[in-house]
Amino acid sequence: MNPDAREGLDLLSTAVVLIDATQRVRYLNPAAENLFRVSHKSMVGQSLHDVFAECTALDAAVALAQRDRCSFTQHDLAVVVTAGNQMQKLLLTCTVTPEDHSERSGFMLEFAPIQQQLRIAREERLLDQSQANRELVRNLAHEIKNPLGALRGAAQLLERELDRPELREYTQVIMMEADRLQALMDRLLTPHRLPQVSMLNVHEITERVRSLILAEFPGIQIRRDYDTSLPPLEGDREQLIQAVLNVAKNAAQAMKGRGTITFRSRVVRRVTLAKKLYRLAIALDVIDDGPGIPEDIRERVFFPLVSGREGGTGLGLTIAQTFVNQHHGLIEVESQPGRTSFTLLLPLRDTAVSSGEDIPSSKH
Repeated sequence: MNPDAREGLDLLSTAVVLIDATQRVRYLNPAAENLFRVSHKSMVGQSLHDVFAECTALDAAVALAQRDRCSFTQHDLAVVVTAGNQMQKLLLTCTVTPEDHSERSGFMLEFAPIQQQLRIAREERLLDQSQANRELVRNLAHEIKNPLGALRGAAQLLERELDRPELREYTQVIMMEADRLQALMDRLLTPHRLPQVSMLNVHEITERVRSLILAEFPGIQIRRDYDTSLPPLEGDREQLIQAVLNVAKNAAQAMKGRGTITFRSRVVRRVTLAKKLYRLAIALDVIDDGPGIPEDIRERVFFPLVSGREGGTGLGLTIAQTFVNQHHGLIEVESQPGRTSFTLLLPLRDTAVSSGEDIPSSKH
């Protein structure tokens, strides 16, 4: 394989191992080093049987690809990777592809963790749902706004015709509720403006949110676990403040104003977001020690008008997700009693891999 082709393999997020006709490792890319927790130097020259101990399914996949001279994919492949004195068990999908049609040619083995495939499929489903939800809510809000204006106007006209003050109380209720619904519709429509981007430090966002939360919820403690070496982020300051604030405020309300929220920032490498590979992204965790998200709404927590709190509008997390999606990012959540963690993944755009190397849809 020529150097240019290997350089292309180095950029892939898929783990790739090249073996020769005798099934000895010739090359593995950085993604494979990360997956198997081994170095290129320690693997090259080793027999495939030495690396993947007693993996008859992998042997069968290579044999079939060798016999038919075509690609063969083995699903649910359980392998034990031996590196030095360490052993690691992995559940993978492996595609074996001959490098050419010669019987003496080697093979390219592409490995993908089952969890990664599930994550990509889940991300695609969330993005599709998010887009459908935004369109539904936007159309619904537009349809409701006009009748609301007419309703409020009619109540005002009716109030002028009423002589008894006690009856005017009813028209005041109508107008107040119309105003409340109008404000709700405005909040539903607000996220649809395009981001006004600038270079910013993600900790400026968290510190602003920290001051707002402490002012509104004096019983909340906020801990900070920052990676101060994080590079600047290109984004809309106000949208990101609102997104993090909505997540943190949701946590504070779930804990009824008493508990601990932790802001943690880290850099993550080679992450796939919206089917595009980024070399670097910022992971911002908002972690609380509250009761956790009720199981019956856990899968729908980002849906509009879904709330686990009595009196909640169910819009805070929906708006947060919309703002993060507009930054080509993603929000993930893990929750159990005593620990709920929302992770905002925000890509650093100048680290995006070229469009020709985008991650293909898991639907194909």
